[in-house]
Amino acid sequence: MGQWEVTEAGETELLAALRRGDEVAFHELVSTHQPSLLRLARIYAPSQAVAEEIVQETWLAVLRGLDGFAGRAALRTWMARILVNIARRRSGVEARSTPLSSLARAEADGFQAAVDPSRFMTEGPYAGHWASYPDDWSGVPERVLLSQETRDVAFAAIARLPPAQRMVITLRDVQGWPPQDVCEALEISEANHRVLLHRGRAKVRQALEDYFQQM
Repeated sequence: MGQWEVTEAGETELLAALRRGDEVAFHELVSTHQPSLLRLARIYAPSQAVAEEIVQETWLAVLRGLDGFAGRAALRTWMARILVNIARRRSGVEARSTPLSSLARAEADGFQAAVDPSRFMTEGPYAGHWASYPDDWSGVPERVLLSQETRDVAFAAIARLPPAQRMVITLRDVQGWPPQDVCEALEISEANHRVLLHRGRAKVRQALEDYFQQM
């Protein structure tokens, strides 16, 4: 990220610069993380305008909280937690809803068929593995796979996912976060993370299969 490397030492230097009020450091922080924070905010916000307001409030909270940031989690993980809390409060769900970590456990523990259950083995050492494999997309032209319409189908499928699955797949597959950072940001277990990611990916893939079959 600019002159501050994306390493533990680089983040320590960045934090020191931010705490000194270094405007260049803050500009780089915003430039690097604004797009990902907007995507997270959009999960909760009813419009792009509201999402942008949530992100702006997040940046103010980040500035106010820098001195108290202990560095036990990655900086982006800490900022994501701040944003989620602000977004939930702004959307009016904070007082009457369970935490995202509880939603994640409920979604992971509850039975929810992402695709037709008959496509998976139910017995033996390979229970849960594919019995009927997904479609082979090798014959689909690259221009179709990479088209904006295909991306729109995928993002629409993500938008329809339950909240915890939507958040996990957004962080992992849209923003490229590693599993540990996702678990820390959402305060969920690695086991729940795996289940939520699997279910979310399966639903998105099914949406894409349906789309390609109609072509």
